[in-house]
Amino acid sequence: MNPLAIALPAAVAIAAIALLRRSPLAAKVLDEPGERSLHAIAKPRIGGIGLMLGALPVAFALGTPEVRLLALAAAALALVSLVDDARPLPVAVRLPCHFAASAMAVAVAWPEGAPPDAGTVTGAAIAFLAIAWMANLFNFMDGADGLAGGMATIGFGALGLAAFGAGDGAIGNACLATAAAAAGFLAFNFPPARVFMGDAGSVPLGFLAGALGWLGAAKGLWPAWFPLLVFSPFVVDASVTLARRVAGREPILVAHRSHYFQRLVLSGWSHRRLALASWGLMALCAASALFALGKPGGLQGAIIFAWALAYGVLLVRIDRRHPRGQEGSGSRPPGSLR
Repeated sequence: MNPLAIALPAAVAIAAIALLRRSPLAAKVLDEPGERSLHAIAKPRIGGIGLMLGALPVAFALGTPEVRLLALAAAALALVSLVDDARPLPVAVRLPCHFAASAMAVAVAWPEGAPPDAGTVTGAAIAFLAIAWMANLFNFMDGADGLAGGMATIGFGALGLAAFGAGDGAIGNACLATAAAAAGFLAFNFPPARVFMGDAGSVPLGFLAGALGWLGAAKGLWPAWFPLLVFSPFVVDASVTLARRVAGREPILVAHRSHYFQRLVLSGWSHRRLALASWGLMALCAASALFALGKPGGLQGAIIFAWALAYGVLLVRIDRRHPRGQEGSGSRPPGSLR
């Protein structure tokens, strides 16, 4: 473990965000309150720029060729997303960029000399879709103070510990650098937030979660379920919400407030309460995933089943306390706005 992978990204992220807050860019990249948002005051969406400036150079400098390619792909997504933050781009422009980065991530992790048989191709196709979905779901879930930054700090921290435990310093350093930079971002995003992450941070973070998770699985550092369980607080909320919107024939490309975390805020939770509760859930997921590594398959299956059951109970309780359909009313309880 290289100490620079922790200290330098956090310091660079803090310094960069502090400077960006006072730059002309902050006034040009504002997150304005809207009917579908949870904040009442416009704030700059420049936090993700500082986060990426802290994480990606260190990941590149300490990485193998595979990790460096993923860092470059994440940087490209950050640039495209920064343009989107300043002047919204059409889906027809954004999605091809996400798919191109996902294809690169799959190609990077392709086992050397592996024949393109049915099993390998199927696995690669699933990974391609999963990585593209991770890039988007992280963006969807970046909607409350401290939420996405906390998931990045805890999630990438867990991946980093697992990578070092499996003997892969390059992936471990890349993950810890990302976690440290996200922690630096949280210094400005803990409720009440002073800056937001923006697409320039959330999209490449989601991509790296999927790409590094897949690379680690392809290298045998961890089973495929490991990164899914680590990031399951985001994966479950975004995936279940999307599935319900598709089933209800609701427009999936239209902004909404039907995510479970949004409904908790609309029901009266403060952003601080949501952040702290979410961090606790994230930490439990990460700890249980790390504990399960190397354990017998039966115990791993039991842990995954227990989490599936727990999520089912949790989502049903939220559905009963704040049914879907109320999120579009525009009402915002006192104390819930960031």
